Amino acid sequence: MTHAPEATPPAETPSTPPFRNLVQEVVENAKVIAIGLLAAITFQTVAFQPFTIPSSSMEPGLVIGDYVVVSKFAYGWSRASLPFNPPLPDGRLFGRAAARGDVVVFRRPSDPQQTWVKRVIGLPGDHVQVLGGVVSINGRVIPRTPLAVVGDHDMPSRRVLEVRETLADGHAWVTYDGGSGLPGDDTDVFVVPAGQYFMMGDNRDNSLDSRWPASVGVGLLPAENIVGKAELVVASWKPGAGLFKPWTWLNLQPGRFFRSVR
Repeated sequence: MTHAPEATPPAETPSTPPFRNLVQEVVENAKVIAIGLLAAITFQTVAFQPFTIPSSSMEPGLVIGDYVVVSKFAYGWSRASLPFNPPLPDGRLFGRAAARGDVVVFRRPSDPQQTWVKRVIGLPGDHVQVLGGVVSINGRVIPRTPLAVVGDHDMPSRRVLEVRETLADGHAWVTYDGGSGLPGDDTDVFVVPAGQYFMMGDNRDNSLDSRWPASVGVGLLPAENIVGKAELVVASWKPGAGLFKPWTWLNLQPGRFFRSVR
């Protein structure tokens, strides 16, 4: 009797050690995270970057806890637009001038690691003065319309007068006036040099801005210190809320979501 040859058993495939599988998975996950971080950093550097408002100087338009999106390409790019403000030459790539009334985020001249937000009031070549709390540019006052006496948003016990200021082109915003005879209500005439801006906070009696020297406030702001233009309040949390305080995540400020910055 003829016997059929026995089938040859399949060769065993060496299995990949579990440790090697784990290492490969960690490496792949690290690659995905690195690509994601690089994409996020690139997007924030080139296009838009979020900032949280830390002070009351721009009330009532911006209040403590607002989460604001800033456009990087509104004025072009400078070293201030990049993370950590690297020591690059002055100037802006594809630079465009800021307009009077724009709300901008910038690096404080005396400490570039600090980012502040104020409104552009004086352009290069302007003569700016404040008398009795009224701002004049090149001898012409910015028209003011008193609105109502209200409580300061972040300090309700402080009573302030809401005042609308309106430029000749119709661009308007609301400021807080805390009363007469307060510091910053009366200034000398400031002549704004080329390549610089005169900045003011909307909370006029609670803002360290271009009315004070750079060692105290802002001084005159070099154009290359501008990070970008504040465009939109996407969300807002009450003071004291924080990313590392999960119990505060729902401490929202209603009515302040998706508000254009005027």
